[in-house]
Amino acid sequence: MVKLDIITTRGGDKGETSLGDGRRVRKDALRVEAFGTVDEANAALGLVRLHADAEADTMLSRIQNELFDVGADLCVPGEAGARLRVADTQSARLEAEIAEMNAALTPLRSFVLPAGCPAAAHAHLARTIVRRAERLVVALAAEEEVNPAVIRYLNRLSDHLFVLSRRFNVAAGGDVVWVPGATR
Repeated sequence: MVKLDIITTRGGDKGETSLGDGRRVRKDALRVEAFGTVDEANAALGLVRLHADAEADTMLSRIQNELFDVGADLCVPGEAGARLRVADTQSARLEAEIAEMNAALTPLRSFVLPAGCPAAAHAHLARTIVRRAERLVVALAAEEEVNPAVIRYLNRLSDHLFVLSRRFNVAAGGDVVWVPGATR
């Protein structure tokens, strides 16, 4: 499917890159920003995996592969044809995992700060990057055709990472909660 034997092509030296359909666009094009931010989120998940238990690592490994699916979907504009597309079954799997993890957690009584143990802190960072990717894809969808399953997937993924961060913090003593007005 993919063959990369030459990494330095110099094709982007003038500020352009190729989309999956071969079309050249500026590197700051909204579509490139969107799939570039998905790539950034994927790299952040690599950091989460450094601190994850085996069960979480299995989920995150699958999610990293799915984020490549998201990038592949976003890098080819237009109709689906025979290209790789994100499917709602991927979002449904995330929802099932969210429900399973959340069932073992106590209900929240305050907002949670993006902190705690290293795994949780990294999961929160990844979550915020996924949210940025989602905003960029929504902006792109206002201008060009985008598979709506991509938006749903990114939305579920940010929820998944929030609940996963809470799961990580349970083993480390609990969530770090917001105390409104604590420093007045």
